[in-house]
Amino acid sequence: MELPMTGSFRSDGQPLTLKEYEAVGGYQALHKVLHKLTPEAVIQIVKDSKLRGRGGAGFPTGQKWSFMPRDDNASAVKYLTCNADEMEPGTFKDRFLMENSPHQLIEGIAIASYAIGAETAYIFVRGLYRKAVERLVKAVNKARTHNYLGKNILGSHMNLDLHVHSSAGRYICGEASAMLNALEGRRPIPRHKPPHMSTEGFFGKPTVVNNVETLFSVPPILAHGPQWYLSLGRSAEGGTKIYCVSGKVKNPGVWELPIGITIREVIEQYAGGMREGVKLRAVIPGGASSGFVLEKELDTPLDIASLDKVGSRLGTGTLIVLDDQTCPVAMVLNLQQFYADQSCGWCTPCRQGLPWVVELLRTIEEGHAKREDLNLLPELIETMAPGHTFCDLASGAMEPLVSALKHFRDDFEQHIDRQQCPWR
Repeated sequence: MELPMTGSFRSDGQPLTLKEYEAVGGYQALHKVLHKLTPEAVIQIVKDSKLRGRGGAGFPTGQKWSFMPRDDNASAVKYLTCNADEMEPGTFKDRFLMENSPHQLIEGIAIASYAIGAETAYIFVRGLYRKAVERLVKAVNKARTHNYLGKNILGSHMNLDLHVHSSAGRYICGEASAMLNALEGRRPIPRHKPPHMSTEGFFGKPTVVNNVETLFSVPPILAHGPQWYLSLGRSAEGGTKIYCVSGKVKNPGVWELPIGITIREVIEQYAGGMREGVKLRAVIPGGASSGFVLEKELDTPLDIASLDKVGSRLGTGTLIVLDDQTCPVAMVLNLQQFYADQSCGWCTPCRQGLPWVVELLRTIEEGHAKREDLNLLPELIETMAPGHTFCDLASGAMEPLVSALKHFRDDFEQHIDRQQCPWR
């Protein structure tokens, strides 16, 4: 994988040292920002780049930063939090970035903190990412000794204290407000909105939460300009995206590629195509909480607008490949078991609905279901539709199930009619 902002990562799997990162232009964007740009100018540049959040929701980054209050009555205390609690099944891009170039994340956090006026920042890392945590802590300490963090950074008036927090880890912490509750030492459940985090976030103070990949994109945008970043993409959305590919492909992995590259190109050119004797049947392109894209739609560009047209989402950019030798019912059951286990249990539709979905799917997969059981699934899906639950965990969990019922209903019916899984 080669990032235009850092050059090649080290081939030995070790992280870029501070000197190596500086040698490829590291921290030059921070120099530029602190001595030549106002916070408002930084926000406008990020807006012009059309950078969207890379954690799944895709909200415009510059716009999010602009929501932070700046009037005379605004709180002097503001926070920036990087959400690195990466637990979406099949997603491993943020771990790769943190382990291989931790200084780029630190620089992105410093620039974002300058833009929003924060003097304290946190990296909330999934607890199982022990290597990432170790490397981040070392990089933070090194950055502090070279005045990229701390007081009067690089001779400016900016101060920033950055903390690495290793979490206990729950999927619900991918939801920003639940993550803030966990960071405060409370139960990780979503918060009521309003108030929004831009006014009352971490410990009641204005807070911005960004994803790891989002913050990684900030230094090169500030170094080279928004038009340069836009030119890297193939669609109007512009820029690049980290794509993961897993499943029965020849070369599963992670790559930074242009926004708008097609699903087919990623799978065939970069993941090497399918293994011998295996054919592709469908792809989940945006992480486990997105809908299936069929083989006939593989030329769909990987961007937000194009995937929306075929009933899916860009999400985290995680491509999970379904092959013709894997049972789609079992695949969806596996995903629903994860979501049921990771529900925070705060609202009834999610707490009760997801286990019921799992039980129904297990009954179908094991060949014990009746046709009327299959008809219960749409009713359960409706109870967890957007707006019916406290956060989007349950409605996101339903996306692959809705899509599977649409595209693979015959497979569900075969399980019932044959009273067994056809793949066994």
